[in-house]
Amino acid sequence: MKPLPESYRREDGAALVEIRLHSVHQLFNSLDPAPFHEKDLDADAEEYIVESVREFPLREKIKLVFHLPRAEASDAGDLQGAIHNYFAYRAGVVARELRAKLAEGRATLAIAVLFLALCLVLRQTALTIGDTGYAHIVAEGLLIVGWVAMWRPIEILLYDWWPIRRRLRPLSKLAAIGVEVRALPE
Repeated sequence: MKPLPESYRREDGAALVEIRLHSVHQLFNSLDPAPFHEKDLDADAEEYIVESVREFPLREKIKLVFHLPRAEASDAGDLQGAIHNYFAYRAGVVARELRAKLAEGRATLAIAVLFLALCLVLRQTALTIGDTGYAHIVAEGLLIVGWVAMWRPIEILLYDWWPIRRRLRPLSKLAAIGVEVRALPE
């Protein structure tokens, strides 16, 4: 089991990922014209939040706490809704990427199995036509090529989808994380 990071404060049984801002607008992409609730997070802010959450075990209770000047804190609006909306969107994008990768794996597997079957049939045909050295070379070449064709589907279905799933887990957690805005002392 992964040890809990010690650099985070705890409150009411939850680890706090704390972010100090001068303005709530620092958190969001300034070029995004969408309404507040639908704005994209700033890339650096997103990376910091996601990486902070990754430091904890998946089952660990975590809360995002934003420290803002008093005037900004009262105008923060529905920051929790905006955070949840953004990370739910990002989780949806990554979930679609995962489904596409697995579909690609299934499609390439079907193609590779058919190609392997064709290679085995051609191999058997080459061996029945003649018992020469060339027939054996062709037969072994077909066997190798058929199995090499299986490489990519096996790679996709055994290995390529894991990193995508690892990206999805913290995003899904962030889509429902507790968010709190606290006013900085004057």
